[in-house]
Amino acid sequence: MPRISSPAELEDIRRDVLSKRKLSKTCLTLCSGTACHATGSDRVAAAIEVELEKQGFKGEVYFRRTGCHGFCEKGPIVLVDPEEICYLQVTPEDVPEIVSQTIKEKKVIDRLLYTDPNTGERAARESDIPFYKNQERIVFGANRRIDPKSIEDYLAIGGYQALVKALFEITPEQVLEEVKEANLRGRGGGGFPAGEKWEVARNAPGEPKYVVVNCDEGDPGAYMDRSLMEGNPYGVLEGLMLGAYAIGAHEGYVYVRQEYPLALQNLGTAIKQAQEHGLLGRDILGSGFNFNVKVHRGAGAFVCGEETALLKSLEGEAGEPRPRPPYPAVKGLWGKPTCINNVETWANVPLIIHRGAQAFTSIGTEGSKGTKIFSLVGKINNTGLVEVPMGITIKDIIYKIGGGIPGGKKFKAVQTGGPSGGCIPAELLDLRVGFDELTKAGSMMGSGGMIVMDEDTCMVDVARYFINFLTDESCGKCLPCREGLRQMHKILTNITEGKGEEGDIELLEELSETAVEASLCALGKTAPNPFRSTVRYFRDEYEAHIKEKRCPALYCKELISYYIDPEKCQACGSCLRECPAEAIDGGKKMIHIVDQEKCTKCGTCFEVCPSRYSAVKKTSGEPVPPPIPEEERMIVKKSKEE
Repeated sequence: MPRISSPAELEDIRRDVLSKRKLSKTCLTLCSGTACHATGSDRVAAAIEVELEKQGFKGEVYFRRTGCHGFCEKGPIVLVDPEEICYLQVTPEDVPEIVSQTIKEKKVIDRLLYTDPNTGERAARESDIPFYKNQERIVFGANRRIDPKSIEDYLAIGGYQALVKALFEITPEQVLEEVKEANLRGRGGGGFPAGEKWEVARNAPGEPKYVVVNCDEGDPGAYMDRSLMEGNPYGVLEGLMLGAYAIGAHEGYVYVRQEYPLALQNLGTAIKQAQEHGLLGRDILGSGFNFNVKVHRGAGAFVCGEETALLKSLEGEAGEPRPRPPYPAVKGLWGKPTCINNVETWANVPLIIHRGAQAFTSIGTEGSKGTKIFSLVGKINNTGLVEVPMGITIKDIIYKIGGGIPGGKKFKAVQTGGPSGGCIPAELLDLRVGFDELTKAGSMMGSGGMIVMDEDTCMVDVARYFINFLTDESCGKCLPCREGLRQMHKILTNITEGKGEEGDIELLEELSETAVEASLCALGKTAPNPFRSTVRYFRDEYEAHIKEKRCPALYCKELISYYIDPEKCQACGSCLRECPAEAIDGGKKMIHIVDQEKCTKCGTCFEVCPSRYSAVKKTSGEPVPPPIPEEERMIVKKSKEE
């Protein structure tokens, strides 16, 4: 593709790309995000290329490898368009049949389709799969339509139309006003209105001004920004350019954590292609607007997700936050006005400018507009990335999209907002998702992590886990965060180990209040949220651990015991063979028992006991039933199979 020097040339190239891809022509799309790479998409891709040539379809079928499609647990995913047939968990061995049956004969392969775990019904089209059907993939939907290494694919879906509109049809002030009117709030955690931040940076004295993409998400279980950057780096870059144009910046940075190699690779390719075709650099499209982008690899410090710490890291110093004000929009990178937003925020900007603020504000609640991408993980049937309209209920996300809780277990809570977020209990399932709504409930939107928990989850241990994570990730610059979190983790650990004392809850509340009020940055101010939300909704669990030395969820290792129910033991020997501590006593046709002195409470016996017997039991706070006399242990009831 030649260098583009005007909007007219850009449109000519776009029309040429589209004319070569007739709608009737078959397109084979393979998800090749990080998750699908891990499950073998490279081998599937190689098999597709071989089979298309072998069966005479090379050049007749357009084959592309894209970023993440969202349904990560079902990868690798193959789509056949225009029929929109969706095949899940495809292996290289499936490829010859896909080419011969679906592409050649137009037949659907039933065994590769989505099957509803409850009804057994199959869905052939992607849009009929409940996981996809109940989403609104406005931002994330582009992932399935473009090869992240092909700028032509991005042009084919309307890429750079928003940039052309901004550079040739409206002023920087109008771009800014459109973003403000859309009420686009930052998707990285704080939810601050992006337009207001841009306006401050535009009006702040000092040159040059900078724009920065924060792709340093470090939340456990969260990978929204990574997948957007892997799948559609062009959209992020276009959004960044629009922001730069609005505030008067000519240089931008993309801060990507080192652990995202595929995102770095695809971003580098996108930047190179944009530069080669005149869409980055000097005099973009003949408009006179100059803009360049540099990529910085972060070392993986969680605190660098905080914008002032990230900017310190960009400057080559240790990633530590600094007091605010002054805010980065006034005094940021190298002391100059800097506008910093996360990947998802920037990716929304081209859609707003191209379609208009009204289209964006038509979705969502009064205070939260547009859609939000969540990482739906944990005790849920359908895990992956989901994009939903603001205002959707937690219940709809978990049950309509997520497919409910595995194994018929009860939903207990969902943790939103990453390690610094909070836990929303079952009684708030009808809570609508929005920045203000989640904050009021004791949690927050954060970058979009959503970890589902079932009845077997100990909420005290959940608080301990996240406080431990935040203790390790604290930069240590301020006392309330550095020492306060350390003490909170120590107390919570004691509680989960049965060493809790009266007054521990009150002491934790006092430490939380100090951290919230006196910490330097958002990490410390929000770090107590896991404790504060769990004690707010599950105080009875804390009291059971402290007063009764009992874990109601039967999870905390030091507070539970394992024993074998003599009425259900069939002497199958599974627990005896697998016990690493050799704490099981038994033999052929002999009821097994657990030696409590040898037992390390690892839970292996509980896991390996056949479900049809369920002979191994857990107990907490109650004495273990005494073992039956030796002379009665040989009386083993026959199983139903016998």
